Amino acid sequence: MEFTVDTDERLTIVDVTDRVRDAIPDGVESGLCTAFVRHTTAGLVVQENESRLRGDLEAFLDGLVPDTGHAHDQPDGNADSHLRATLLGPSVTVPVEDGDPALGTWQSILFVECDGPRTRTVSVTTVGD
Repeated sequence: MEFTVDTDERLTIVDVTDRVRDAIPDGVESGLCTAFVRHTTAGLVVQENESRLRGDLEAFLDGLVPDTGHAHDQPDGNADSHLRATLLGPSVTVPVEDGDPALGTWQSILFVECDGPRTRTVSVTTVGD
């Protein structure tokens, strides 16, 4: 199963928890679900979906990796996006219980765009019974 995520900012965060939940096939009651972003300048994390925390995460990534001054900027001008995505990773795996992602009370699956605005593809693979 795949879905797309449209973003309108260079660095932004989108909650995709419900979309991952919807991608779990009917009949799978327990197992594992992996969401994977097929791009080198975006990532996925499990974190609290609270507006101030999302802003803090964006500011953290922006402050941790400067926008310019990287060798890869010569061909593409987006080395910062690649470096930020490297810190995040391209996938998350969560347990499936009773047909749903078994996330904690405050946990959500967040898509982090580092080189937007863009349309991205996220694939979801579920294994289980």
